[in-house]
This record gives sequence, C-alpha cells and structure tokens, in this order.
Amino acid sequence: MTGLSDLAAGVDGRSRCPWGLSTPLYVEYHDTEWGRPVRDTVGLFERMTLEAFQSGLSWLTILRKRPAFRAAFAGFDPAAVAAFGAGTVEALLLDAGIVRNRRKIEATIANARAVLALTEPLEELVWSFAPPPPPRPAPTRLADVPAVTAESRALAKALRGHGFVFVGPTTAYALMQACGLVNDHLAGCAARDAAVEPAAQPAGLTVPAG
Repeated sequence: MTGLSDLAAGVDGRSRCPWGLSTPLYVEYHDTEWGRPVRDTVGLFERMTLEAFQSGLSWLTILRKRPAFRAAFAGFDPAAVAAFGAGTVEALLLDAGIVRNRRKIEATIANARAVLALTEPLEELVWSFAPPPPPRPAPTRLADVPAVTAESRALAKALRGHGFVFVGPTTAYALMQACGLVNDHLAGCAARDAAVEPAAQPAGLTVPAG
C-alpha cells in the first residue's frame, strides 16, 4: 500500500494510523480505545468532557492529564459533577493537574446537569445519531477522514437543544470517532478490525490534534 496509504509501521512492525505512533501513550490509546464502542453514560460523559478540554490543545496533553481529570471530576459521575458549586470551580482553577480553564470547567458542570435532565440515557441519545448501515469505505489516507458530517451536525444540534455546551459539529464528530459510532481507523490498520462496527454489534477518544 506504499504511496497509496498513510499507514505507518510501529516498532513492533504493526501498521497503524500515523497519529497513533508518536508516544507509547498514543499507541496504547490508538490500539485499545479509540474507535471502540462506548455505550455507558459515564464513559460518554468523560469523553465529551475531554474533547471539550482538548479544544486548542494537543490531545497528548489531555491523555497525560487524564488521571488528574478523573480525580478532579469525581470519576466523571454526572450526579457528583452536577453538584459542584462555585467553591469547587475555584478549587479546580488551582489544580495544576488539569487544564485550568474556567469556561471549560463551568461547561463540564453544565453538561453534567444536562445529562441528569435528559429523559433518556445519554448513550441512547448519542447512539441514535450513529450513521445507518452500510458503513462508508475504510479511509486509506488521513485526508479521507472528515472533520464534520451530517450526523455530527445533527448530534451537536440535539445536544445543544438539551442544554449541552462546548459541543459543536467538529467536537461531536470527534466524540463519534472516539466512541465507536464510526470506524475511522485507516484501511489496513492493525486496530481497525478490533473496532466493532456499530451496525454489527453493540459494545465499549478523536483523531488527536497534535
């Protein structure tokens, strides 16, 4: 596939999407998590939150800070985060382990409250926007992977309609990629077959920006 694909070989000889090779942390995330279906409220809320915090930053920064984010945001339990008040916000702004951005911290709390206000589970809402079968052909180059789709626009609109913030169409598509609603591993990528196609089987983070 030389010359026809952006696939790159890792030190183990396995072909992968090129963004998943720069550090061992990326390799692990690419191989074991990105693109695999996430169908639980906590998992989706975590990834939605991390996608929002990633905006304008390297995804590697977020991965490195992920344990601190989990500690700071109560394991991404929406009920716990929804109860955060002004004092907690101020404390989080002093937490060097996370990204100290007031708007994003407050957006996370607002989104937790939006999760609790839903009349259906978050996973049902999000997965209702999975593209219908058949899946589109596997991309061979990174340029083949869209940043926004009709489904991500619709998902973002629906989430905003339910009170969610920091969820534009691009972030919504990144969420869809991360959580397995679409499979954007390149054709021939060693991790592609492990990412279950949503239409084929229910199961459990986005093309990084740097």
